[in-house]
Amino acid sequence: MARARSTTTKTGRQGEDLAVQWLRQHGYEIVARNYRRRFGEVDVIARHQGFLVFIEVKTRRSTRFGLPADALTVKKQRQLTRIAEDYLVHHDGADMPCRFDVLSILLRQNQKPEISVLVNAFEAH
Repeated sequence: MARARSTTTKTGRQGEDLAVQWLRQHGYEIVARNYRRRFGEVDVIARHQGFLVFIEVKTRRSTRFGLPADALTVKKQRQLTRIAEDYLVHHDGADMPCRFDVLSILLRQNQKPEISVLVNAFEAH
């Protein structure tokens, strides 16, 4: 079990690093990474086109269990909403329009990473 968790953690970190590179190349200004609260974490917070964007990064090495974005559950959406609300309260962002994006990364062996983004992937719960 420890090995599986270690591999998952390594894949996740690799995906987040690739995500930040991709986001910067596509005009996102990174505000924070791995913003943690007692009730969860958001992978990336960025500014993009007048929005404060809360970004969940989903990385997989195959599609055996579905696409990376398929792993974003309603429970995780609620958690991200709560984290976003907390961030806005503590960082004077109450008047800033926000959205939730999901960045999917597929890391197939011996292939270039496949990266896609779902802009405004869900509404706040």
